[in-house]
Amino acid sequence: MIKKMFLALMALGVLATSCSDDDNAPALSTLTLDLSGLEPLGDDFVYEGWIIVDGSPVSTGVFSSVSFPQTFTVDAQQLSTASRFVLSIEPTDDPDPAPADTKLLVGDFSGNEASVNSNIVGDFSSASGAFFLRTPTDETGTNNGNDHYGVWFGTPGMPPIPNFVLPTLPDGWVYEGWVVGDAGPITTGTFTAFNAADGFNDFSETLQAGPPVPGEDFFLNAPSGETFPLDVRGRTVVISVEPVPDNSPAPFAIKPLVGTAGQETAPSTHNFGQNLGSLPFGTVTR
Repeated sequence: MIKKMFLALMALGVLATSCSDDDNAPALSTLTLDLSGLEPLGDDFVYEGWIIVDGSPVSTGVFSSVSFPQTFTVDAQQLSTASRFVLSIEPTDDPDPAPADTKLLVGDFSGNEASVNSNIVGDFSSASGAFFLRTPTDETGTNNGNDHYGVWFGTPGMPPIPNFVLPTLPDGWVYEGWVVGDAGPITTGTFTAFNAADGFNDFSETLQAGPPVPGEDFFLNAPSGETFPLDVRGRTVVISVEPVPDNSPAPFAIKPLVGTAGQETAPSTHNFGQNLGSLPFGTVTR
């Protein structure tokens, strides 16, 4: 009889301890993301959500799928007092508990919903620019008549001058130029300054340096599926915004400027059109 009473008391003690632990556990709530315009990041990077609570970021979890809606379990007290939602791009193996510079979407909560957009990257509502066809890197003083094998961003002249109307990007982002070839987009290089050469010249010839604007000639080291020299006439030309670092060989989701190269080479220019429909956006509900 004494043994049975002892066992019963032990069971009550375990039950009381279990209930006490449950009482101390934080209450949880659901956060729902319904986003559009995101693209897969590959194996090395993930998206991560953050709520801003009393001025400090609190992670809501990482994800790689770009199918929505998606839900996440978050501390109820923190979620109820959050003022803002931020989406960033983070390394898959990330030792840093803070958000990276590559913040992509942001929006303030109004009631239980936040409308998020990419204005934290830049305001592209007035975006414009032009480009011209020219091949300066294979010349030694005279034009050799093959200017349709190169594209440069600006207004031709001696020297060419930039003509982009684009915002200065925050840390974590750069612009990148592209020409759509036979097998897909071909980079012309990344840049942050419009009045200087970009950091890429792997496709250009070596007889002469390129002009002080971003761009590329297409003579050497053709990517798989492409044949160089590449005739740019009639091809799509794109300016994208890329995260840093970036391990993808394709343009990122933000492509504010898209144009089509005409038949005329320099001194003629070809205008970009706005492509604001590519900008990601969405809603976050708590």
